[in-house]
Amino acid sequence: MKASAPIATSFAPHMLYSYGAVVVAMGVGLLAPATAAILLGPVLLLGLVLLGLAHGACDQLVLPAYHPVRGKAWWLYLVRFLVSYLALAAVVVVGWWLWPSAAVLFFFLLTIWHWGSADAPTQPQRPALWVAHSVLRGTLLFVIPAFAWPAEMLHIINSLLYFTGGQLVTAAVFASAAQGAGWVVLLGHLGLWVGYAKLNEVNRWRIDALEMLLLVGLFVVLPPLLAVGVYFCFWHSLQHVLRLNPLLGYTAPTGGRRAKGWELMREIGFFVRRSLPILLISLVALAVLYVLFAARLSTSDALVSLVLVVASVVTLPHALLVSLVMDRKAAN
Repeated sequence: MKASAPIATSFAPHMLYSYGAVVVAMGVGLLAPATAAILLGPVLLLGLVLLGLAHGACDQLVLPAYHPVRGKAWWLYLVRFLVSYLALAAVVVVGWWLWPSAAVLFFFLLTIWHWGSADAPTQPQRPALWVAHSVLRGTLLFVIPAFAWPAEMLHIINSLLYFTGGQLVTAAVFASAAQGAGWVVLLGHLGLWVGYAKLNEVNRWRIDALEMLLLVGLFVVLPPLLAVGVYFCFWHSLQHVLRLNPLLGYTAPTGGRRAKGWELMREIGFFVRRSLPILLISLVALAVLYVLFAARLSTSDALVSLVLVVASVVTLPHALLVSLVMDRKAAN
């Protein structure tokens, strides 16, 4: 996730990693569209474990990073945190059980906010602008594939609804919703950039326009699942790791100069070591879920749907923690 900070006056160096990953993924999609899934698959699988799963496996360390907890108080804090985290996750599970259609909508809206606010710069003096930027960026990530890959997007949504027992969405309703959201994203971004220009923050809208161009290219060139995988692992999750590392005690090497690529590997290694206990528990839990639902996972659609449901269960507590703690602290 991108570090929330006052409006940038230049490119944030750590974002270049994500920009590069998107460009490489687009290159694969353009040069070898028929084999893009085969070529990107192993890298995405590794990224899903070391970045996707891991980026939320240090959530229990966020609050102590701002308010240190030591000794016996640590265990009391950990119990309270886990109870609260699991309670919020349980609310989502109940929502899927009782109101699957509403749960799908809630999941997409929550993801729009969480991913969008990750990319939007925190602006203490203009919170409304930050909210608008967050919603527009998050919505963009769903609108572009809805136009570029409408049949595939509708299939993913209806597969999820079918898997959970919800009411399927018709092509007409999907097209109408995509068109409406598309106009909001287009006009909203134009208004956003005009607003930044009037505030004499020209570099901000230029950076946002570049990022928008990269993301549009990614979601147009690659099918939705591949594009989401690249974004989730190498943009959203990677930037969250780079943002959280300093709070967890990471310090860059001081002796001599280290190549940027090796430094990135060092940062990821540091984060994975910190996240390892919860990461291992998560992998075991996923294996158990796969065994429990094996009878319903005879198709790739069912497997993707199960992954989305599991992701939604932990997204609510994770997103609340990021917005109410990390973003709030960054804005002060």
